[in-house]
Amino acid sequence: MGNSLLDQLKESGLVDKSKAQKSKHSQYKSQKKKSKKGAAASLDEATILANKNHAEKVARDRQLNQQQKEESERNAITAQIKQLIETNSVKEYDGDIAYNFTDGSIIKRIYVSEKIRRHLATGCLAIAKLDDDYALVPTPVADKIKQRDKQCIITNDHGTTPPSNKEDPYADYQIPDDLMW
Repeated sequence: MGNSLLDQLKESGLVDKSKAQKSKHSQYKSQKKKSKKGAAASLDEATILANKNHAEKVARDRQLNQQQKEESERNAITAQIKQLIETNSVKEYDGDIAYNFTDGSIIKRIYVSEKIRRHLATGCLAIAKLDDDYALVPTPVADKIKQRDKQCIITNDHGTTPPSNKEDPYADYQIPDDLMW
């Protein structure tokens, strides 16, 4: 009784060994296909929901990492600007001549010496803003700072000439840069 039907057929001579192997192999393949189809169908709502939650978490993590990366880049740029201003600023500029400049829509005033005022008027020096304080830096340093953040440089446009208007009746009269106001 321990013999299977296939063994009994082989003993009686109705089936030879190669046909028995083919039959066994086809049964194995059909069972394997059924198990694969059944596994795909057995995905229930909990698994689908878990996969969806995992995908959302991965997207949130990716976005958070991007924000942290941008924040660290901003902090690095701020540190570079601070270092440039602190190491290259003109230390001795105090004087009794008021130099007026605009910071956004606000007119600010610093007191400088005559030599520093001439350098500011000709564009050799620029005014840089560090937090709520102002510092005088050389023009090449101001250009480096402007590459990192344009908001930090207050005055550095002395080298550029305004566009000329052909119909302007006062085009022949140049306005000097060193006017006091």
